[in-house]
Amino acid sequence: MSASTPASASAPDPATAPSPAGSPDSGTAPGAAPAHHLAQINLGLLKAPLDDPSMKGFTDQLEPVNALADRSPGFVWRLIEQGGSDATGLRPFGPNTIINFSVWRDVETLWDFTYRTDHLDLLRRRRTWFERMDGVLVALWWIPAGTIPTVEEAGRKLDLVREIGPSPEAFTLRTPFPPPASHPQHA
Repeated sequence: MSASTPASASAPDPATAPSPAGSPDSGTAPGAAPAHHLAQINLGLLKAPLDDPSMKGFTDQLEPVNALADRSPGFVWRLIEQGGSDATGLRPFGPNTIINFSVWRDVETLWDFTYRTDHLDLLRRRRTWFERMDGVLVALWWIPAGTIPTVEEAGRKLDLVREIGPSPEAFTLRTPFPPPASHPQHA
């Protein structure tokens, strides 16, 4: 999908959301090309098929929020279904589960897009369109700059956060980790 799936982790109020201030970034000097980028995946369990009238408020916002993500500072890449404009038709984690899978320059730029743009309105209304899901729905991890992660890798990162909690290998926006000093090929 885009960087707009509102069914991800809980969306805190921006006033109480964990602040990216002092959070890890790409570990490079200002203006320098980062050695790492931040990959993220989140899942959403649909309450109804996307063509159901009850989903109109969500589907009407897909294109504008995806466009907002695409032009946001720090945006690098998002998964798009071949021949489509988003990834809502891809269902690698189940027939009613859509994914948001993207790459950002660093934690701060992802946080800013998530909580400081019109994307926040979708997060606040996510229970209108998405079922509550138990467990870990979001994983973030560092990848070498210039590479694109796979959906299989994203699934392994979700499993890792589920199994051991946030760690340098896979974490959440609430518990970020800095990029590694040197990064092995992403697994």
